[in-house]
Amino acid sequence: MKETLVILAAGMGSRYGGLKQIDTLGSNGESIIDFTIYDAIQTGFKKLVLIIRKEHEEIFEEHLVKKIRPFIEVEYAYQDIKDIPKGIEIPTDRVKPWGTTHALLACRNILKEDPFVVCNADDFYGRDSFKKVMDYFHSDTPDNEYCMIGFKVENTLSENGTVTRGVCKKDENGYLSNIKEVMAIKWNDNHDGAAYEDNGTYVDMEKATPVSMNFWGFKPSIIGKLNEIFVNEIGEGIKTNPIKYEALLPNHVGKLVKEGQAKVKVLTSDSAWFGVTYKEDKDSVVAKLQAFKDQGIYPFDLWEVK
Repeated sequence: MKETLVILAAGMGSRYGGLKQIDTLGSNGESIIDFTIYDAIQTGFKKLVLIIRKEHEEIFEEHLVKKIRPFIEVEYAYQDIKDIPKGIEIPTDRVKPWGTTHALLACRNILKEDPFVVCNADDFYGRDSFKKVMDYFHSDTPDNEYCMIGFKVENTLSENGTVTRGVCKKDENGYLSNIKEVMAIKWNDNHDGAAYEDNGTYVDMEKATPVSMNFWGFKPSIIGKLNEIFVNEIGEGIKTNPIKYEALLPNHVGKLVKEGQAKVKVLTSDSAWFGVTYKEDKDSVVAKLQAFKDQGIYPFDLWEVK
């Protein structure tokens, strides 16, 4: 088994104001993605697939990949706005790609045999998340059963603006029963819990509400199911919202669950997520990564060849 880490790194960073996937945040020139890959290697992952925009390959190679090749097998996949079904016309003013499901489908000719984790390039999940999914990969489960890491919503908020999260519900056996991508989640007015925007007003959420941070444990069987949804949906999506339509992975996994095509075990984490949604998040992330090094959780040089 060649457990694989798939990182969604093709985003444009519009809210952040730059290519945040490789922005320097660690004391030795690392980005969050360095720590993610390091944690995956420490827990036994053997291959990395980076989903990027083709025009960013050189900068990823220079700033990241050449450092990590001695430690893990690396392959690129390219999210391309033109990679859509025949007969679909791209709106003239459309710039951004078609969302996270579309990004994962860029790997459809790569992810054919081994289980894989899918996660974001600009989110820090913690090593425990990788360990829990690795343990799941080595358990006996049906081919249509997958898993995800669920974080408490209060552990995933930004001090600098609203965030989008996949809000989850679980059944009595700990399996995902519903997931919905909810936008504009923030701290409530008392700063002791979360709230989300609903028709122009903010509604409080339970502090321990589990949310997806796009950390999924999949088997290759998911690819065909997601491709079918994407092909059936994109035409209407473009017609309804030509500039901003996105095929979102949490919503599509939820659809598969509702239709009985998939089961998803929710592996809960008490860890505090952090990331760089906004430029103002950077100083906080720098301090947290330095604290991890000071505590000995990470070495000063993640990629020192010994």
